[in-house]
Amino acid sequence: MEPVEPRTSWTFVTNHARILAMILGDPETRLRDLAGTCRITERAAQAIVADLESAGYLTRVRIGRRNHYEVTPGTLFRHPAEGNHKIADLLQLLVDLEPGGAAPDPSVDGDHRERDPRR
Repeated sequence: MEPVEPRTSWTFVTNHARILAMILGDPETRLRDLAGTCRITERAAQAIVADLESAGYLTRVRIGRRNHYEVTPGTLFRHPAEGNHKIADLLQLLVDLEPGGAAPDPSVDGDHRERDPRR
C-alpha cells in the first residue's frame, strides 16, 4: 500500500488564534510580522486583527507610529460547543508552544508584563 499524503487544506489552529497568541507574546508586534509568521498577506492579517478587535478579544492603541495591542482578559470562545471556556487557556498553550517558552498570563488584567529580552 502506498503512503497517503497528508491533507494540507486544514489545520487545528486558525490564523485568528495564531495571531491572538502572537499578540499576547508581543503586544507591539507589527502586522508584517504577524503576516509573515502565519504565511498570509498583510491585508489578511489586518482583517483578522480587525475581526478580533471588533469581537472584543483585543484592544489597539496607537503609540507614535506603532500599534500596541492588549488581549482582553476573560473572553470566551465564540462557538456554543466550547461552553464557557476562556480563550486565555488556549492562548497560553499556544504561546507556551512557541520557541522561547511561557508568556504572560492573558487572564491578568493590565499591561504590567515583562517583555522578552530576546525580541
